[in-house]
Order: sequence, then structure tokens, then C-alpha cells
Amino acid sequence: MAQKGVQLDEEAFSCSICLDLLKVPVTIPCGHSYCLNCINSFWDEEDQKKLHCCPQCRKTFTPRPVLLKNTMLAVLVEELKKTGLQAAPADHCYAGPKDVACDVCTGRKLKAVKSCLVCLVSYCEKHLQPHYDVAPLKKHKLDEPSKNLNENICSHHDEVMKMFCCTDQQFICYLCSVDEHKGHDTVSAEAERTERQRELEGSRQQIQQRIQDREKDVKVLQQEVEALNRSAEKTVEDSEKIFTELIRLIEKRSSEVKQQIRSQQETEVSRVKELQEKLEQEITELKRKDAELEQLSHTEDHNQFLQKYCSPTHLVKYSYFSTSKPNFLQYFDQLQEAISQVTKKLQDIQDMGWTNMSLTLTDMGVLLLREPKTRDEFLTYSHQIILDPNTVNKRLSLSEDDREVTYMKYEQSYSDHPDRCTDTYQVLSREGLTGRCYWEVEKGKAGVVVAMTYKDSDTVDEKFGDNDTSWALGIYSSRYEFRHNNVTTPVSGPRSSTIGVYLDHSAGILSFYSVSETMTLLHRVQTTFTQPLYAGLYLYGPNGNSAELCELETTECTSCGVVF
Repeated sequence: MAQKGVQLDEEAFSCSICLDLLKVPVTIPCGHSYCLNCINSFWDEEDQKKLHCCPQCRKTFTPRPVLLKNTMLAVLVEELKKTGLQAAPADHCYAGPKDVACDVCTGRKLKAVKSCLVCLVSYCEKHLQPHYDVAPLKKHKLDEPSKNLNENICSHHDEVMKMFCCTDQQFICYLCSVDEHKGHDTVSAEAERTERQRELEGSRQQIQQRIQDREKDVKVLQQEVEALNRSAEKTVEDSEKIFTELIRLIEKRSSEVKQQIRSQQETEVSRVKELQEKLEQEITELKRKDAELEQLSHTEDHNQFLQKYCSPTHLVKYSYFSTSKPNFLQYFDQLQEAISQVTKKLQDIQDMGWTNMSLTLTDMGVLLLREPKTRDEFLTYSHQIILDPNTVNKRLSLSEDDREVTYMKYEQSYSDHPDRCTDTYQVLSREGLTGRCYWEVEKGKAGVVVAMTYKDSDTVDEKFGDNDTSWALGIYSSRYEFRHNNVTTPVSGPRSSTIGVYLDHSAGILSFYSVSETMTLLHRVQTTFTQPLYAGLYLYGPNGNSAELCELETTECTSCGVVF
């Protein structure tokens, strides 16, 4: 309790700008106190406006207040530095609200060190001594201090309950055994305890055996996971080889068919050109004959006409074409039909194979992978976070790509929006996150809070961690702290300007990591998430403090959080 009180004192005497204990404390007119250098630096940046405000309540002062050292605060801070972390001397000997007090002590009671199950009294170390020195008292049974000793007193007869009624399954005193429990099956409490102790040992053995069995099962499952991973990798390699070979064979067959078509094309074109030449020769011969006949038709000499005239029946008749479709065109049609049939069969085989593979995967179920360990493993779940301009506080400025936020001296000209954070210097991501996701933040020169939260209009202006729907890690110059449901927990870990956040929504896991050459877990949350989670950033002053969402690279998208 003393340590908790000291923690509250430290917060009360801390500067809200640098977040450390006050150095040369000064109090401004509104009543808030700061380090002299911190508030002067803050106001130096506001001199252009001729208005000087309180960083906490935003009350303005004109002209700039003259600051003097608050002597009383300075004395208290120095005293806190000297004695704040020391427990009050001798207080550890006295009983507090949660301690068992000695029943014999008068005045301020000391802590009890033992309770006597025969006397039904709790004793401090001093008053317990007779139980070690006096022979009759040495036989009494001592136990750890207990506040429930009165539960061993019979409410009817005001006697110690040393017996157990097996019939009614309750503790009784010896008067109860001859009164309302007369004729019941009764044993001494010690005998019943011995029997129950035997049962307890049997139960423990069963539980321990079950633990061993389950540990074996877990080991078997781990081996199955390893075997599944190895099998999956081999299957992927084999399938790539098979499909590569199949593609090669199809390309080879395609080349052969193309070559065959071109060869047939060349043969048929050559044949057609040969026929074309013969036809052209015949046409030329027919035109010559026609010219001779025309000239003969104009001959006046009957004898000469009859000598030169040849009957048309003597003309040669050529038949180069049949009335049916040419054979070479039929060949191409038949070849195209054959290719179409092969394509359809390949498609049917592919569809059937994919269906069988999908059914196999469905029967196997979904295997959830273990939580990543190395940064490369985390990066397989990397997710690009984009900040939402509709939620950003007007004292924060977003970069053009909405991935960096900066604390500004003046308010920005954002339009009003129901989702905007108006009372807290924070901003949310555009999209809610589910499944497995990982993202990183690079903090600036001052304090930053990295959070995951539900998007609730009722809590949009509550600071991250002040309610039960947000989980926040504060990163400051000399410490970390985790905050949830208005409860702050100190966090230890190596200092780093880069913080990684890993979410497994379905498993209810949220983890914060210090990122450097290695990944160091700072804090893990295990709960049940009922809504999508939005990434959030909260910035402290001074002006220019920033936080940037890191650009991460990954080879595949696994934000769904599961792998087959």
C-alpha cells in the first residue's frame, strides 16, 4: 500500500510536459504547475500569437505571466526524492486492513504470525511464545494466520466444532452429536480430514496424470504441426514441378500442333497454287480459241470457214473441283474441334482435381499457427495502417500519405466530424482490424501512446486506456507503462524508438514489442475481442513531437490469420 501511495505522489508532482518529477517547480495563474524550463519553452513557441495558454486546461493569459519558483512544491519534491521510495519504518510490524491482527494485543495491534486451531485465537510473535514454552500448549495445532477462526465455533452451543456429521455433511460440536445430530454417522474432524486428504491425494494423482497425458498430446500435436508443415512444403514443391512439367508438355504439344498446321498449310497452299496455275493456263488457251473462232465467224469464204472450223465437242473439258467442301478446309475444322475437345477435357480434369483438393483441405480443417517469434515471422502478417483524417485532433497534423502525425502549436483547419477527437490529442486508423495483423510505430522526440481500441462514438474523446474498450502502451523517455480500464501497469523492457504491435483477433491476443535487432515482448493481453480493433496514436507535447507508421515489406498477405 505504501508503494502505491508513493506512485500517486509521483504522478501528482510530475510535470505534464516532460512527464518527470518537477524541476524548479512554478505555478501559473490557473493553478497548474510545471518545470520552469518546460513552461518557458512552451510559451516561447507561442510568443508570436501574444497569447499564452496552460497546456492542460488551455486557459490563456495576457500578458505572459511572470514565473516564480514555488518553494513549497520544491521542498515537497526534494522530500519525495529522498524518502518516497522508502517504506515507513516499523509500519510493517503492525496489522493493516488486509492483515490478520493479533487477538491478544491491546491498542495498535501487531500482525499475527500464527493462528491456534484449538484456542481459536491468532497470535503475534510475542504472544505466540507460550505455545512453544508451556507443555499443554505445545500440543495445540498452529496454522497460518486466518480471519475465519470464528467459523469453527458452533453457533448453537458456542463450542469448538471438532466433529463431522457424515449424514448431514457438516461440522458439529460434541453437544450437537448428542442433540439434533443424535444417531447420525459422526466422526472426528481429524478423521474426516484424513479421509478427505486421501481422496485429495488421489484426485491430485489423477490430475497430474492427466497433465502428463495432455503434455504428451501437446507434444504429439506439435510433431503433427511440424509434419504438416514439412508435408505442405514438399507438396508445394512437387506441385510446382508437376505444373511446370505439364506446362512444358502443353507448350511442346502446342508447338508440334502449330508446326503440323503450318506444314499442312504449306502443302495445301502449294497444291492450290498449282491448280491455280493450270486454271490460268486453261483460261489463256480458251481465250485464244475464242479469238480464233470470233475471227473465223467473220470469214466470207464458205469453204475456208468449213475447213478451219472445229466442232466444240472436240474441246477438252477439265474438272478441278468437286461440289463438296475442299478436304484441306475439313482438315483444319477437324483439328480445331480436336483441340477444343482436349481443352475441355483438361478443364474438366482441373475442375475435378481442384474440387477434390478443396474437399481434402476442408476435411483437414484450419491449423492455427503459433505466435511468431522472429521479426521475419511477424512481417508475414504485416498490415499497412492508414490514419483516418476524420478522427484526428485539430492540434495534430497528418502527412500527405496519412501515415505520420505531428503535434502542432496551432489548431489545424479540419472540418467538423462526429468521429473527430476533440478533447484528446489522438487519431484512429481508417479500417478496423481482425484476424492476424502486425504493424510498427516509430516514435518522435517525446511521449507517444500506441493503442488498439474499439470505435465507439461514446468513448471517442476518452484517452486510450481510460476505458475497458481500449488497450494502450505509453512510451516515454525513461519508462513504459500499459493502461487499460483506467488501470496503469508499469512495464519493463529495453528502450527502443520502434514499437511493434501484433494482433491475433480470433485468439484474443494483443502483444506489444520493443523492436531492435531482436523482438522483445513488453506486454501481452489475453482476452476476448468482440469487435474489430482500430489502431490509435496519442501524442504529448512539445511542438513537433511525432509518430510515424513504419513501411513494412512482406512476401504474402496473411492478414486472415490462418494457414492451411
